[in-house]
Amino acid sequence: MVLHYVGIFVVGIIVGLLGGMFGKGGSSIATPMLNLIGVPGFVAVAAPLPATVPGTFVASLEYWKLKLVDWQVVRWSVFIGVPATIIGSWVTKYTGAIPLLVITGLLVLFFGVSFLVSPKEKNVSSVTEYVETGVRPSYWKLRLVSIAVFAGFVSGLLANAGGFLLAPSFARILGLPIKKAFACSLAVSVFLALPGTVVHAYLGHIDWLVTLVLAAGSVPASSLGARIAIKSKSSRLEKAYGFILIALAAFFLVKLM
Repeated sequence: MVLHYVGIFVVGIIVGLLGGMFGKGGSSIATPMLNLIGVPGFVAVAAPLPATVPGTFVASLEYWKLKLVDWQVVRWSVFIGVPATIIGSWVTKYTGAIPLLVITGLLVLFFGVSFLVSPKEKNVSSVTEYVETGVRPSYWKLRLVSIAVFAGFVSGLLANAGGFLLAPSFARILGLPIKKAFACSLAVSVFLALPGTVVHAYLGHIDWLVTLVLAAGSVPASSLGARIAIKSKSSRLEKAYGFILIALAAFFLVKLM
């Protein structure tokens, strides 16, 4: 039994480190890892969600200190994404929505390949200084609403904070620099995780002891991961993120087969 919880703690460290580095809460990574070490299905899906709240918040603070958070993007994403998350959480009572999950996996795979094949930040230095031009892409609010609706619904459906969709979408669809995309994703994920936590707790899907042990490992690791990402060269970070997304999408799609 002790070894079981040691395993959960280690999973928390891995999830927190990767989540802080790549702008995601980590539930999408935590669920298969927990399941692999013997945590039951629904618990493996739902228990990481509340654990991501403090870890994601701590990681977000690291980016906020350097003014990398675009609060206009965050506000719109939260306003639209939270209701979508609630709807997605309730849908889990009635359907697994496999077609939607396949689309999600393919979308993440596309983002991963795009970061490798067509990197945007070849000339960005390791110093995290981005010039604020105030220029937005065409139809940026429509793009942002679409991102928030889809990511919010999927995050509720899968009981995660949505960062695995938010960060690449902010970078590729909104055109944010990679570190700003991570910063905004983490800030939004804090809020998206809350309604899903409440709904899944009401449905009895959360084992709070697993959540507590997972959070004990993930919270300090999330802060460390964020600091590593901030100090990393953006071009290298972009390539590493591409590999992570491809691996995540491949695992995600194989699991659905």
